[in-house]
Amino acid sequence: METARRLAEEYPDAACALVHRNPFELLAATILSAQANDEQVNKVTPALFARFPAAADLAGASTAELEDLIKTLGLFRSKARSLVGMAAALTDRHGGEVPSSMEDLTALPGVGRKTANVVRSVALGEPGLPVDTHVTRLSRRLGMTEQTDPVKIEHELNAMIPPTDRGAFSLRLILHGRQTCIARRPRCPDCVLCDFCPSSLV
Repeated sequence: METARRLAEEYPDAACALVHRNPFELLAATILSAQANDEQVNKVTPALFARFPAAADLAGASTAELEDLIKTLGLFRSKARSLVGMAAALTDRHGGEVPSSMEDLTALPGVGRKTANVVRSVALGEPGLPVDTHVTRLSRRLGMTEQTDPVKIEHELNAMIPPTDRGAFSLRLILHGRQTCIARRPRCPDCVLCDFCPSSLV
């Protein structure tokens, strides 16, 4: 696909911006990233992971202590509950290890398909195409889908992108959405896709 080829040339080193050392840390950081940017999450996770380095540690955390560690993030109270629930489920059901299947991941508290796909594609080497607001906006602007539901968008894009490339394609769309195809003022003259993008203003 030409879109994927050009984005790969434009962003050859696209990588997940959430700082993590293992699948557990990425899972926790991704839960925290809802309605928060990566920079905000990366500011709170070092202290969080120093205090709770493994699922068993986090499963026994008090929500009050967790809330204090992540209080600069939006929805911090519900996120604290999700983290404890996620860690308890990992400990009880999976021996503290992050599972690789979509079914097992989405059965964890606070984990939807987007979070599961991030963990699968970035930390576990499995196929996964996370659909966030950037992926939704760009895939529609580029005429790749007319869907608005993230799950339907994911399935349509999966049919176009080889399994091994899905995670990287999502990361590149996100970077392109942040740097060039900006929501309110897309920089179409600077876009490597403008010659065939149906939404191009050039």
